[in-house]
Parts: sequence; structure tokens; C-alpha cells
Amino acid sequence: MSSTTVRVIQTAQGTGDRLTELQPLSFRPDSEEKEMELINIYEDLEYQEIEGFGGALTEASAVTLAKLSPARQQEIIDAYFHPEHGIGYTLCRSHIQSCDFSTGNYAYVEGVDPELATFNISRDQESILPLIKRAADSVGESFRLFSSPWSPPAFMKTNGEMNNGGKLKPEYREAWANMFVKYIQAYAEAGIDIWAVSVQNEAKAKQIWDSCIYTAEEEKDFVRDYLGPALEAAGLGHVKIMIWDHNKERVYDRAKTAFNDQEAAKYIWGICFHWYSGDHFEALSAVHERFPDKKLFFSEGCQEGGVHLGSWNTGERYGHDIIGNLNNWMSSWTDWNIVLDEQGGPNHVGNFCDAPVIGDTLKDEVIYESSFYYIGHFSKYIRPGAVRVGSSRYTDKFETTAFRNTDGTYALVVLNRTDSELPYTLHFRDQLAEGSIPAHAIQTLLFQ
Repeated sequence: MSSTTVRVIQTAQGTGDRLTELQPLSFRPDSEEKEMELINIYEDLEYQEIEGFGGALTEASAVTLAKLSPARQQEIIDAYFHPEHGIGYTLCRSHIQSCDFSTGNYAYVEGVDPELATFNISRDQESILPLIKRAADSVGESFRLFSSPWSPPAFMKTNGEMNNGGKLKPEYREAWANMFVKYIQAYAEAGIDIWAVSVQNEAKAKQIWDSCIYTAEEEKDFVRDYLGPALEAAGLGHVKIMIWDHNKERVYDRAKTAFNDQEAAKYIWGICFHWYSGDHFEALSAVHERFPDKKLFFSEGCQEGGVHLGSWNTGERYGHDIIGNLNNWMSSWTDWNIVLDEQGGPNHVGNFCDAPVIGDTLKDEVIYESSFYYIGHFSKYIRPGAVRVGSSRYTDKFETTAFRNTDGTYALVVLNRTDSELPYTLHFRDQLAEGSIPAHAIQTLLFQ
């Protein structure tokens, strides 16, 4: 049964609207004979199913959160993870050993230890695991965590350090695969199930922080000959494996190398990607068209260059990228750090960035950037299990994407990055509802 009204949720620059519910639009029968400024919904055209939206639970986020008062901590947890009062995150990312958003380099083993006799996750138990557990408790059964390594332990690498690139030495491929197993088992013992892993964060980037280089062939061979078999042998074949975990411009090339090798491809659930090299939305569709059984997962994005307090461009960057990815078969999305301090850290090499929530540890204040609200227009209303449906719009001045949730509710997101208000008429099941979207605004329209 169709609804008679359309709920309108809006965030708009120059107003107080932040995920604010406006007066609903009213449907009327479509009896018009004139051309109209339509947004069409084609409910019988179905595309990908959504796994979830979320962010990264890093050591930097955990340390920042811990410096705030208990009330502020709970405010941030609720803001992200509460399904009604927050923006409904269910899917999170964490790091295996240290990353740049750790307070320093650390590994789970000490010295040169190919037998992994010294393996322990005591560092994670200090701050990251308590944060993950808080998130998991807030979400409940639908919580999912995936984890990515930034670097193997120093002794396993050609350059003898966790930073500055280097490669995994061939003689340590088995030991490194076994570390994934031990990590997953140790987290399970701590009460957290790992849903998925990626092979390597940013597999093509030599960074001044924790990093490790894999060619497409090396990554594919590591999964085929070591990681996939190691997880299977340990009874962890259900843990999903993803490759690449880097920018979109080479996502098709990496997918082709891995997925054309049937012995490797059988272990690989999908390919994850970042946004730092531009849109490349068509590259995602290229992967889907060539390998329709493999999932596309946005695993990281943030506004670089420290904190951008009050910036509206940040939110619009998120909105544009999320819509472009969704319309090209992305099924899962995770932001980078859920919260950072007033400097955009801590970060052990000074690679400060913005986050949707800034925790000012000096003033005990929580600051919500525009990106927080823009993300919420998707994560709060496009729920796990939602399916993208067909849609079209009369102008490229705004961007749209449409989904049907498992409860039958449709969520249409409309993004306007122009300087002008734009009118539209929603066309759904021979009904029309007239509305408009202000300049530099985003709306989510809900109807059924």
C-alpha cells in the first residue's frame, strides 16, 4: 500500500537544518499532461543489496574518546551507533597492528619471532578493544567489524621497518598469514568476531607511516597460497577476504588480476577502495560488469590536511562520493576515524586529518562537522539489507540515489551542490509529490 505523504529530512547550509524533519510532501494522482521536473523511481529495477555503513575504530579515535568526560563519550557513541537518536552505523573497520592513526608503531610479536610465540593483542586491549565493544554493544547483533593491516612486523619486511613501504619477505608469507589467524582467534576470545579482513591497506603506497607494497600478482598469490588456506585450515573460512584497499583509479586492474585466477578468486569476497584519487565511479561498474559475484566496498575516506571546522565542502564531498559509489554497485561503506582531537590526531607521523566528529579534549566539547550530517542522510535511512532501485532525474544539477529497505520504505537521497534552489516532482506508482531542495543541501525522502 502506498503512503499518501513523503517524509523529508534535510541538512542545508545557512540554516539550522541538520538531519531535520520538515513538513511532509503530499502525493496526488499523476494526471498531468505537461512536461514536469521529475525524479522517477523505478521500483521493479533492482541492483545491489547494502551490507551497512560505518566508520573506523582506530587507536586515535579510542585515545581521543577516552580523554573526554563520560557524558561526552556516550554522546559520541550514541551519535554514531544509536539507530534512532544517532545515524545508525552498523559496520566498522579497525587496524591489525599499528597504523598512522596510532600513537606509535607496534606489532603483536616481539623481535624476530617467525613462530609467533610472543603473539599477543595486549596493546589493542588498552583502548581499541574497549571502544569496539562499546560500539558492538550499542549496535547489537547486526554489528560487523572488518580489519586491515598497514604493515607486517618489521622483521618480516624487506626494509626492516614498519614504515616507509618495503615488501613482505617471501619466507615470511606463511607466518604473516598465520598472524591473521591468531588475530581473529584472539579477538574472538575477547568477545569480538571479525567479519572480514583486507590483505593490505593501500597496497601501492609507500608512506612515511606503516605501509607495505604488494603488486597485484603478489597480493593474489598471497591470498591463494597462504591467507585463504590458513583461514580455511583454522576453521575461519567464513571470514571474508578483500583485496586492494586503495584508490579507485586502479580498482579494475587489481580486480582483473585477482579474479581471473580461479584458485585465488574462490577465497576473495570482494575488493575495497578509497577516494583519494578522484571519482572513478565508472571503474566500479566496470568491476561489477566483469565480475558480478564480487562485492565492492568503500573502506576509507577522509578530508585530509587537519581539521576543517565549519567547512561545508567536506559534507558535499562525502555526499557526492557516496551517491556516485552507490549508483555504481558499492554495497558497503566505512568512513575513516569516527572521532579525532582538536588537532586532527593523534597521529604518530603528523598526518592530521578531519573527522565527522571532533572531540575537543581541551574544552571537553563535541563538534559535529557537516560530513557527519551528510553521511547520516545515507546511513540512518538506507539500512542493511536495503536494495538499490532504479531512478532518474531531470537535471544533473543535483545527484540522486534510491533504495528500498527491508520494511518496504523507500529512501531517495537528493544532493544539491549548486548555488540555487532546485524544484522537483517525485514520481512514484502513478503519484506525484512536489518539492524543492535549497542551495548546498541534502535531503532524504522517505515513502512507501
